[in-house]
Amino acid sequence: MLSRLAAAVVPVFGRLGITTDTGSGPVAGSIVIANHTSLSDPAIVLAALRRLGTEPIVLAAAGLWRVPLLGRALTREGHIPVHRHDPRAAQALREAQAALAAGRSVLLYPEGGLPHRKGVREAPPRPFHPGLFHLARATGAQIVPVGQAGARALTSGGPFEQVARLLTAPLRRPRLRVYVGAPLRLDSGQTQAQALAMTHSALTRAWRAAARQLGAPVLDNAR
Repeated sequence: MLSRLAAAVVPVFGRLGITTDTGSGPVAGSIVIANHTSLSDPAIVLAALRRLGTEPIVLAAAGLWRVPLLGRALTREGHIPVHRHDPRAAQALREAQAALAAGRSVLLYPEGGLPHRKGVREAPPRPFHPGLFHLARATGAQIVPVGQAGARALTSGGPFEQVARLLTAPLRRPRLRVYVGAPLRLDSGQTQAQALAMTHSALTRAWRAAARQLGAPVLDNAR
């Protein structure tokens, strides 16, 4: 449902363009990682992946499961709640391992939450949390970096600004870009720090490719 809904709704709010390194989407059983800049970017990424034939299981903030109807739909479709800074966080990795073993792809945001910054300018991905390393090491699954740019023009800022941007988006129809990079795998001898640096660099390259296509101003030192 989420992927179908995103594919239907995102083109109403913006002009989505998709580019891939390989000419196709992630193969089944991939760990898909994306940069997180806005409340709207999960929909943008899901819409792009569906066009490429991939409908992943999503690891998302557990708070979404408290939203009436949405939480029930997320559970029914097998999406995975992430309880940050909580012992239950390990359960999300176990469920993601099971999804990968069953041949599903999973989408996660290795930066964690949203950035605390203002404005619509693009910025590179922030440092990664270690969950990606543990999931990839436990499963041996390939990692596919998906960079997106333009989501902050759709929704960003304070609550009033978020609503105003969203309401005017069908008139403005900002450009939205998604770039799917080449897949990579962890080497058996890599440390956690080395693996996270490698995957962070890959996602940063994918984000830069999307941002270049957008022609957007960039904050290189944003955190």
